Amino acid sequence: MPLKLNSSGGGSVTVQEPSTASNRTLTLPDNTGTVLSTASTFAGTGPAFSAYLGSNQSPTNATYTKVQINTESFDTASCFDTSLYRFTPNVAGYYQVQATCRISSTAPSTYVWAIYKNGSNIAELNIATTPAAYDNRTVASLVYMNGTSDYLEFYCYCSASSAQTFNAGSNATYFQAFLARAA
Repeated sequence: MPLKLNSSGGGSVTVQEPSTASNRTLTLPDNTGTVLSTASTFAGTGPAFSAYLGSNQSPTNATYTKVQINTESFDTASCFDTSLYRFTPNVAGYYQVQATCRISSTAPSTYVWAIYKNGSNIAELNIATTPAAYDNRTVASLVYMNGTSDYLEFYCYCSASSAQTFNAGSNATYFQAFLARAA
């Protein structure tokens, strides 16, 4: 026999008996516990975004330059700011973050791809390269975020004797993160 619980808001929860002769036990936590559902803010429904550079950007030589990620592919919780180029999640937890920038240059160069948290470099990838049409690398990290004031940004450093360009496009220069585990 099914058990149906009705709420004052009009919704309901139904617990249906199993279709086999086997017994099943449902154990709920005491009044200090938490029952998770698909509506809860756990990793399965936490903030996630993917955004990319909408038009080519010219960085300042030998300077960490914020990559102006300004076009969203998706942003499940509206936590990515396309004018400040930063991600400020609204759920505390551990976030998997990655960033990729395709950099064009015609001279030997030193490149650094870096993830910044609250204005400080927390993860980077360094490479020295010979002349090539472009170089495309990814920096990634698992980062704790407090869910209120912590934010992430993507920077690149380029040092070369010729001009460099951050190449635009969803497959060339992008920034992504998702909640891997709530705190």
